[in-house]
Amino acid sequence: MSSSTQDHIDLGNTFGALFIAVIIAAVLFGLSNVQAFLYFQTHRGTGISFHKLVVIWLWIFDALHLALIVHCVYYYLVTNYANISALTEIVWSFKIAIDAILIYVVQLMYAYRIWIFSKGRSRALPITVSIVVLLVVVPAIVATWSVYRCHVFMDFIGIAWATFMVFATITFVDLVIASSLCYLLATSRTGFSSTNSFLAKLMAYTLNTGCLTSITSLSAIITCAVMPRNFIFLGIEFLVTKLYVNSFLALLNAPYYLQAGADTMHHGVYRPELHIKALQDGELPASRKSIFKHPGDIVHPTRSDQKPIEVTVEMDSFTSM
Repeated sequence: MSSSTQDHIDLGNTFGALFIAVIIAAVLFGLSNVQAFLYFQTHRGTGISFHKLVVIWLWIFDALHLALIVHCVYYYLVTNYANISALTEIVWSFKIAIDAILIYVVQLMYAYRIWIFSKGRSRALPITVSIVVLLVVVPAIVATWSVYRCHVFMDFIGIAWATFMVFATITFVDLVIASSLCYLLATSRTGFSSTNSFLAKLMAYTLNTGCLTSITSLSAIITCAVMPRNFIFLGIEFLVTKLYVNSFLALLNAPYYLQAGADTMHHGVYRPELHIKALQDGELPASRKSIFKHPGDIVHPTRSDQKPIEVTVEMDSFTSM
């Protein structure tokens, strides 16, 4: 490649951006490890369940995604150091659509939880959400095939529409899922202040995690539209997958986080090892357990000093998730 071509390659906002994204992705993968550990710690006595298998599957594919993007950056910055001609070609690890698979599976799991949570109510909302999520596979397949056909990075300019379509669809589905969960939680309010307070915190938690992935997806769209000739939008794509996995694991661990916050507020010092034992011994109120109880989980008996009327009403108000 001629020296004039070399002068036009800015490693800072191209492969430098990918390098920074890989570092941040590794940090997010560490967070997902912590969240997976907390989930298994708080569900040690429940045996093998569907959600445990999903967490294991997500962790394996999340690790595989990190390995692929690390290989991609290593290929360009180490293996082909100072080989300018190799920097224009797309390595095979970049074309494997692990990120699309992970995002789609997480969205399916969100739809599944909405379906479980709406048990005993009208099925119109969960059916609508399920249809929306299932239709996402069409633009995902189209975009994946478009990327697979690219051989050099300049080809991405010609398929910018695929990036816009995919991330616009992801953002729309995020809004649908977050609004649906908040609606179901809002309509599950009872006459008990403690339960209503817990639901309010849970709705804020759901909105925050949903907004985080949506804002990141919108950032990828904006950077691709404004700066199509650098790799900043590709670096953001690396992070979207990690944020999706972490957001879903955070939803699974929401009772742990919210109860931990309450313990810290009341006692000043929070000891996670004691809290994990408390969750397993049944100290979490039954109404809060029922919101996030997974199919196949063992329901521990509530403490004898709980109010029987409150427990009975709230158990009927919430369905297993």
